[in-house]
Parts: sequence; C-alpha cells; structure tokens
Amino acid sequence: MTYNPEIHHRKSIRLKEFDYSQAGYYFVTICSHNREHLFGKVNVGKMELNEKGNLAIKILLDLPNRFNSIEIDSYIIMPNHLHTIIIINQPEYESRTVGVELALPQKESLPVKVIQDRASSVPTLGRIIQVFKSISTIEINRYRTVSGIPIWQRNYFEHVIRNEKELYEIRKYIEYNPLNWMDDEYNK
Repeated sequence: MTYNPEIHHRKSIRLKEFDYSQAGYYFVTICSHNREHLFGKVNVGKMELNEKGNLAIKILLDLPNRFNSIEIDSYIIMPNHLHTIIIINQPEYESRTVGVELALPQKESLPVKVIQDRASSVPTLGRIIQVFKSISTIEINRYRTVSGIPIWQRNYFEHVIRNEKELYEIRKYIEYNPLNWMDDEYNK
C-alpha cells in the first residue's frame, strides 16, 4: 500500500527542535513486531532469555564498538520488548584543518579543537536504534532460518533523562521489570 496522507496520519513522537545527537542519557523502549513473545519468558520474576534474546543482548552491547561516542547503561530484554538507557557522550574532536587556517582565540585552560563534521562522528539516537534493529533482525532471522520477517515494530519510544532522580527511577524500573511482568502493559 502506498502512502496516502488522507489515511496515514503519522505524527512524530519525538521532541520538536531537539537534537538527538547531543550528549545525554536516553531511555529507550523497543517492542517486538506485533508484540510477539520472541526473546524468552519470565519465570518466577526472572527473565529467562532464549537464543534470540541472547542475540539481541549481544548486538545491543556491541553498539559502543560501532559508535564510539555511546555507552549502554542499564538494559533488560523482556519476552516482547527491550528497555535500555543509551548514553551519548560528547566526542573528543581532533584538531585538524583541511587546507584552511582558522584563527581561533586561545584559552589557557582549555585546548582548542576544531569541530569537523559533527554528524559524521556523533550518531543520532534514531541512527543508533536503526543500526540495532537492522543487525538484530538479520541475526535473529538467520538463527530462525528465515529472511525478511520483521522482528521489531517500526518505531520506538524514547525519553530524554533530565536529572539524577529520573535516572535512578528508570534504572530501578528496568531492574524490576521482570518482577512486574504480570502487570506490564506490554504483557498481552
């Protein structure tokens, strides 16, 4: 079906005018396609991952090797969704010029660095999620010996963590998610 603006009213759930490549902590939830229970099961308040869940975790934890300006803080894979906190760090830029001399004011306390192309060195949150979904879909489908089958819903939920209290609360939410599985909105 082709896109028809009269029928398909997709509203962005992202913050308008917000730079999702800026340094910060981001709480992300990604649901499996049709909320299918793919990644294991909750047994007596503990998540028991199956091979697909282990693959998803492995790929999630490998993201900092692909994007050197990010870290994975807390995470949990549930039967049909993933929660994680992704940290985007301010990158260290090298001072280099390409055929251009820049006259920059010198400050004694801070070294002057020339910012080249921010977009090429700092990924957006959307790009990080896109890479995760793409690689995990390929690997999980390879394990299932199928191809082209969606693993993830088309979008994801994010929340920009604004302070230490929120960070603490979200870390606890992630940690206790298996204990609360019976009451979880994603448990259908």
